[in-house]
Amino acid sequence: MALQPQNSLTSHNRVNFQDTIAPRAAFQDNRAPQNAGLVPQNAGPVPQITAPAPHIAPEPQSALMHQNKPSARVLGRGGDNYLGRGGDNYLGRGGDNYRTTPATHQLGRDRRHSASSDDNTLSNQILFTDRSHERPYDVPLLSVKQILQTIEAILARANKPVDLHGTVVPGGLVPATAHVDTLEHEKAMHANLSSLHDSIDVPTGILNEISCEILSKSLSGADANKTTMDILERVQHYDWDEKLVLALASFAIKDGEFWLVAQLFTTNALAKAIGQLKQMQEILERSGTSLKPKFDAYNTLVNAVLKVTKIIVHLQDLNHDPHLTPEIKATSPTNHIPTAVYWTIRSIVILASQLLGITGSDPEYVTEAWELASLAHKLENIYNHLEENLTRLNLLIQKFRDEEAFNAIARILESPHIDNSKPLRVLFYKDDQPALFDGYNKKRVDIDVLRRKVVILMISDLEIAQENEYLIAQQMHAEKRQFPTRPESQYEIVWVPIVDNWTDAKQRQFEELRSGMEWYTVYHPSVVSPIVVKYIKHQKKWNFVKKPLLVVMDPQGKIVHTNAVHMMCVFGSAAYPFTSTRERLLWEEETWRIELLADAIDQTLLNWISEKKYICLYGGEDINWIRNFTRAAKDVALDAGIQLELLYLGKSKQKERVAADIIRAIKEEKLSHTIDWNLIWFFWVRIESMWQSKGQLLSELSRANFRDDNIRNDIIMQGIVSLLSFGSSDRGWAVIGVPSAEMSKANGDHMLKSMNDFKIWKPRHNEIGFTSALNEYLTGVHKSAPHHCTSLILPATGVMPETVACAECGRLMERYAMFRCCTD
Repeated sequence: MALQPQNSLTSHNRVNFQDTIAPRAAFQDNRAPQNAGLVPQNAGPVPQITAPAPHIAPEPQSALMHQNKPSARVLGRGGDNYLGRGGDNYLGRGGDNYRTTPATHQLGRDRRHSASSDDNTLSNQILFTDRSHERPYDVPLLSVKQILQTIEAILARANKPVDLHGTVVPGGLVPATAHVDTLEHEKAMHANLSSLHDSIDVPTGILNEISCEILSKSLSGADANKTTMDILERVQHYDWDEKLVLALASFAIKDGEFWLVAQLFTTNALAKAIGQLKQMQEILERSGTSLKPKFDAYNTLVNAVLKVTKIIVHLQDLNHDPHLTPEIKATSPTNHIPTAVYWTIRSIVILASQLLGITGSDPEYVTEAWELASLAHKLENIYNHLEENLTRLNLLIQKFRDEEAFNAIARILESPHIDNSKPLRVLFYKDDQPALFDGYNKKRVDIDVLRRKVVILMISDLEIAQENEYLIAQQMHAEKRQFPTRPESQYEIVWVPIVDNWTDAKQRQFEELRSGMEWYTVYHPSVVSPIVVKYIKHQKKWNFVKKPLLVVMDPQGKIVHTNAVHMMCVFGSAAYPFTSTRERLLWEEETWRIELLADAIDQTLLNWISEKKYICLYGGEDINWIRNFTRAAKDVALDAGIQLELLYLGKSKQKERVAADIIRAIKEEKLSHTIDWNLIWFFWVRIESMWQSKGQLLSELSRANFRDDNIRNDIIMQGIVSLLSFGSSDRGWAVIGVPSAEMSKANGDHMLKSMNDFKIWKPRHNEIGFTSALNEYLTGVHKSAPHHCTSLILPATGVMPETVACAECGRLMERYAMFRCCTD
């Protein structure tokens, strides 16, 4: 099938060389009458599709019209072959010398149909010569790439930056700059030659046959089309890339012989003797004058032939790749390759004829420079078309290979092994060099230091220093260092920064961060391959976006948790070995009690718990409410005969400056106990982690959308939602309870009213206990309270329910999106 015009071979660039390109000049000096062209002797029998001169009616041309009969073609603007606006053989839109009357419109349509028909005819003729599928046993496979490498070494002189005859410049010496360019070119050629194989198997018989075919047909005046078809017949049992490489190799031998003699003509006696018989002196003298345009066009065409040959070899090599799927191979432009091979071999025939004409000093066989240039233009279009297809094919191949590599990584990371060495080497690889850096001992180490250990992969970008996850990991690692022999301390942390665009500034930032870490880090982010980064970011794998992750790998190399930071924050070292199973078991053993909220915040709290005291955790930013509530709570405790301790815990996302002012006032007025602001921050981070950890388990167990039903049926989640609602408001709040028992919770107004009304529910306190009586009274306060407005701010990452009920009234809350920059 011929190359289609909709790609790079567009209709205004397509050139029909079947009747114009030939070893003989189509337009020789002083031979053609004005406004008339001569069909070259070897223009060939392919039907003509040309634009008529205005005064000559178009008529079909027979196969015998190549015998120097006048042609009805002109080279006017927009006219023949490819020249001018609206070019192409049948004259595109607006071509000059072609009036757009109804008759000419019909003529244009007829010619376009004729061009398409000729393309199909030529394509069928080309395909008919192919017998590669019937390859006999005595036709061995060729080392196409090795032969092409040798050809390229021979034809490298086509890129020579100095005059084509080497060091002989008519009328003077080579300029100094030319000597420099020549030296660089010779170095490149030497490097190319030095990389050649010592020997390659080449069917010299076929090469000689092709050479003889070109020589005899050129001398006999046969057209280039027939010569090309005859060559394709001779190489019929070879594949398309082999056909082309054999034809090009045959030409390269002749081309190389000529240039070898030309370059050694002045320095080697044998070359001089041969050159004298070939009239080399005359050719070299004319190479800078009358023959220079033809040499330039000749070299341009050589380069175009070489480019198309290389891309065809590349495409065929891809088509033969056994690892590619049939679907990918189906996208390869294989149907365009036969026509591309035809035009490239035809160009080789023209080049060989041109070389014959130059070396024979016979103008009859010297093709005009414009014809060579137009043929090079056609090959350039063919190359561009194939290159576009190759680019698309390479993208598909790269996508296929990336998917294969991605799936291989997934299989390794999601399966158990004898130990974790293989998964770690998949994650971290650096040219067989140690991939990790020991932050404690400040030296480069191999991944063997992590063998058969629980490994926590801390994945983040470079903006990690102030992230909650980083601070939690620091706290965990400090505890591990303090108690290194405990079973729950037998794990290692590895920082894995994910950086998209690496710069010197980011390199300095990375090294600065790495120097402040005492755990392991990657030696450089480049040890993590792009495919591994893709796996880390994949939504259905580790889903890293912006927030840091703490991914856990067990001693057998299996990923047992894709983000254990929340269970670490809630349960600390008790979460070891940080698996999803361990997280589920911990929550199954947990209840809604004061120990869950107070654990690990402050030692004073732990003492109160051990002493079985009533504990009141409260917060807010209204100092007047704080004064009224703490005084009322102390009076109630005294009246109820209970030991009550109060601790101020502020609110979620509280500004340090605001918290400091309130803590100072509480201390000065001795209203209650206080703790440092960083511990207040940790309390609320831990509440959010409870939401994430517990919520993730509920969403997985329900196997459905995470809705309010999941929360309503879980007492712990109800308490977490209440605290998150309290922390999202500026109003006061309070939670009161005794260790290992139920708790009371309410916003500041309701809790203060209940304290002030203690006399009312005191009898129930004496009957059922303080907390039960308080909860009973709060229920009535909730029902009788006027309209209220409660907000709930949830983290954007992690689980997100479709619906959440208000922690006070039970109605479903409206959902809003909020964007916030948390800066002081």
